[in-house]
Amino acid sequence: MVDRPLLDGVTVLDLASVGPAVRASRWLADWGADVVKVGPVPRDAGVQIVPPPYAYSAHRGMRRVLLDLKSDGGREAFLRLATTADVVIESFRPGVVDRLGIGHEAVRARNPGIVYCSTTGYGQSGPRAGWAGHDLNYLAVGGYLHCSGRDCDGGPALPGATVADSAGGGLQAVAAICAALAARAVTGEGTRLDVSIADGVLSLMSLAVDEYLAEGTRPGPRHGLLTGRYAWYDVYRAADDGWLAVGAIEPHFFANLCRALGCDRWIDHQYDDEAIDAMRSDFAAAFARRSRDEWVADLGPADTCVSAVHDITEVVDDEQFRARGLFTEVVHPTAGLIAQVAAPLAGQVDATTLAVHDQAVPCTEEVLGAVGFSDDELSVLRAEGVIA
Repeated sequence: MVDRPLLDGVTVLDLASVGPAVRASRWLADWGADVVKVGPVPRDAGVQIVPPPYAYSAHRGMRRVLLDLKSDGGREAFLRLATTADVVIESFRPGVVDRLGIGHEAVRARNPGIVYCSTTGYGQSGPRAGWAGHDLNYLAVGGYLHCSGRDCDGGPALPGATVADSAGGGLQAVAAICAALAARAVTGEGTRLDVSIADGVLSLMSLAVDEYLAEGTRPGPRHGLLTGRYAWYDVYRAADDGWLAVGAIEPHFFANLCRALGCDRWIDHQYDDEAIDAMRSDFAAAFARRSRDEWVADLGPADTCVSAVHDITEVVDDEQFRARGLFTEVVHPTAGLIAQVAAPLAGQVDATTLAVHDQAVPCTEEVLGAVGFSDDELSVLRAEGVIA
């Protein structure tokens, strides 16, 4: 946590309702940015998904304005907002923001320093640019699913988290936005950012892709060190049907593990391909003799790189995460007290300092008034159905 938010003074306009762009604005808010979510007026509300109150950390630190961007008045209202903003994040399909008149060039004409971030599944160019998709699709085309474990039918197992949306898209957008803001501090010029979630997945898979490009090999499940080829980088069932994750890559960690399991005979055979199956069988038999937590108590602090596989209830109760202050409570205007993940990333603010607004009750007039709209102008816009 920091005393002064790292993004204090940075204003973000977020046009998205779900997905990577919203994850990006969530993290930016937790670094102290003032995030204003821009949604459609009620008659167009069906085009957006409304997340439950707890989603995206209850949108803490965010306000919401409702504009009819298809109208001249709504378009002008957005552009006036963008005049004083630092960042715009949008996740429409390529070309939509330009047709609405709120694309990069239109905003840049009002604000040359704007950092304009477009997040899409496949990017603004290429033969799949207009395709629809979700997290699973991007993990599929980027090679992630193929290199992951297999389900009971032999097909790629579904991931337990939205890796593409989060790491491939959301964190990519955050990193690019922060880099663009740093560049603007030097040049005074803004930037157009083309964030492709599929490209982000490809970057996550670069170790495997680079291996193929350099060696001609075809990585897949249990192909490499990090995908389960060796017995010392795998998961094992304990006596109580709990699971243990083993990642004893370095030789001294591997040797410690072998001794602790009574498998000393394998110490000199860490990378022996002919020993893989027998070693894995011995490790499995050893782990099956005791409960998961008994093994963790002994092996966790013993430099063996062994940890428990936690379910979500155990994650929430985990002593390490609790000691780090990674959970908090906020009060939502309608849902009441909500327990949630705090601001867990390095340098983020104390989540309890961020106000929680009811996203169903927009702050449209407050936000527009702050950028110079008069009471009379706001009255006209409301009467015309341009704002809500």
